[in-house]
Amino acid sequence: MLPLYLMVSLSLKTPAEIESTSPWSWPQTPQLANYQTVLSDPTLSFFRLLNNTLTISILSMIGTVLSSAMAAYAFARLEFRGRDRLFIMIVATMMLPGIVTTIPSYMLFASIGWINSSYPLWVPSFLFAGAFNIFLLRQFFFGIPKELDEAAILDGATHVTIFSRIILPLSGPGLATVAVFAFVGSWRDFLGPLLYLNSPSLQTLEVGLASYRSVQSTEWHLVMAASVLVMVPIAIIFIAFQKFFVSGIVMTGGK
Repeated sequence: MLPLYLMVSLSLKTPAEIESTSPWSWPQTPQLANYQTVLSDPTLSFFRLLNNTLTISILSMIGTVLSSAMAAYAFARLEFRGRDRLFIMIVATMMLPGIVTTIPSYMLFASIGWINSSYPLWVPSFLFAGAFNIFLLRQFFFGIPKELDEAAILDGATHVTIFSRIILPLSGPGLATVAVFAFVGSWRDFLGPLLYLNSPSLQTLEVGLASYRSVQSTEWHLVMAASVLVMVPIAIIFIAFQKFFVSGIVMTGGK
């Protein structure tokens, strides 16, 4: 909590107070005008960056939840040849650092003309949600009695019906956990937007904040105010979904 305290404290001070007082001291007269300055600063264009980041994060979250839920359902409920071996191969990809696939991914997206567009940042989430999310939901689906599937099959239900009308409604905590992970991961992504988005009008908050820090290198009160503004949506999301998030981790056996 100490870095968060310092960030909020410095964001409410004047430049003179920052130089004359200890960084640990709470501001004598909190300056909310620092936030107004950041929001209206044309060098940052906060609301444009916010809109870009929200769009990418929401699309990425939706794609991650859908694709991971469908893959987890297949591994938890369907019987097909090589299922367990395929699942082990998918889980094994968790050991590969993301930087390993950065260059091949860039070459792939460049070959189809997706550079300087937001597609590389959210389209892949609809195709592969990540091994951890699949593993998390698979464990959650194992906790749902298979007798419900059998009863639905006797009533003539297909796998699509079972998945959409039985499994998903009973998996709220698990889906919420994956949604929080996906949203925060996309929101905090710095390398992806830096690589694929060349136009300033398409940039996200993380890249915009880094650029703003280089411009306002000595104006720590403004840099810290911008950092707080970037952090607030994540804090709101976590607080809103905290109950489901904790329940999802506990019910899947995660510690």
